[in-house]
Amino acid sequence: MAMKQKGRKIYRTAQGKQIDLDLLIKKNEMTPAVGNARVNARGDELGPGGKIIRKREEVVQEYYKGAPVVNESTKRSDTVAQPEVTAEEAKIFEEFDEEPVPAKKTTSTKKEEWVEDDDGNFIKK
Repeated sequence: MAMKQKGRKIYRTAQGKQIDLDLLIKKNEMTPAVGNARVNARGDELGPGGKIIRKREEVVQEYYKGAPVVNESTKRSDTVAQPEVTAEEAKIFEEFDEEPVPAKKTTSTKKEEWVEDDDGNFIKK
């Protein structure tokens, strides 16, 4: 079975020119990145004069050596720390678990009447 080829990143500008991004990336792979990160576009660490100190592969290997290994058998509920609740706090929680008392609706007994004037504005009577 034939494998699907990766699509090349070729874009057309507003002026009709074609730009091949894959080619641009390959050409500028060793160019130092802009900023103070001291890396090139590929990700290699650079020293004085733009010389490569550590290659990208070494940097990535070092990063993943320090990363903890995830065990698939552990469940999320096992990894989440449950806070300890004291007896006093439990009482407070029980008070709040009860059905809330509905708030009384306050309605004013006085109904103010509004009247529309000639301009369409509402004013008190």
